[in-house]
Amino acid sequence: MRAILIILGLVLLVGGLWVVFGHGSYTQTDTLLQIGSAKFTAKHDKAIPEWVGISGIVVGALLAMGGLFSKR
Repeated sequence: MRAILIILGLVLLVGGLWVVFGHGSYTQTDTLLQIGSAKFTAKHDKAIPEWVGISGIVVGALLAMGGLFSKR
């Protein structure tokens, strides 16, 4: 159980740092016009909100520290 907490905490910590330092984004596809079976779409790159990264850092650090300092 300790190893799982430590690994999960480190993954969240690294993911949170990645988002906070501006590398986290996802692609969103919007349909602009659809006539019958023909579609016109646009793809936009959206940044992941910074609060998600900060939350990942905090939760990841707490999980990793909990795994390191647990008695079992």
